Amino acid sequence: MKIVGLTGGIGSGKTTVAKLFAEFNNVAVYIADVEAKKLMNSSAVIKEKVELEFGKESYKNNELDRTYISNIVFKDKSKLQVLNKIVHPEVRKHFQDFIKKQTNKAFIIYEAAILFESKSNLLCDFIITVYVDLETKIERVISRDNTTKIEVLNRMKNQLNDTPKILQSNYVIFNKNIQETKLQVEKIHNILTEKA
Repeated sequence: MKIVGLTGGIGSGKTTVAKLFAEFNNVAVYIADVEAKKLMNSSAVIKEKVELEFGKESYKNNELDRTYISNIVFKDKSKLQVLNKIVHPEVRKHFQDFIKKQTNKAFIIYEAAILFESKSNLLCDFIITVYVDLETKIERVISRDNTTKIEVLNRMKNQLNDTPKILQSNYVIFNKNIQETKLQVEKIHNILTEKA
């Protein structure tokens, strides 16, 4: 089973590209951030470690208090690393179980914002980076998350710059225009289907 890492900076349109890949019957898509959020609420292992590290107020009614945690980790890179070290091993185990169920697929798309930072790129046979210019990214995130430019730039500081991602990728999708993006996805899908 081929694993294809899909990454890109915040606002690059990774999720849009993942949805385009999901339209093919022979592709399974795993969105690491979505699964991590679910696991942070459902995994007793994660909950115990998060409470130990960030305090009992990390959870309200058995749900992770995202605002409380975000206020800590986005202001302090070391705290973000601590959180990632708690969550990523559990996501990885969950992903291994997911792989076992995808017996009839040509390949799996593993979509992760911090693919390289979490060393998840080491699990992948191929890597795709979704790229768009900085101004477009900022505009997209401001309108999507109803946030400010300063907040977006702070979140970007916690992600690897685009250049090293692109240099370590097998494919780069320029995601400025949806029609062109679709054509790029189709082309890469055809290449990867042959390689699988």
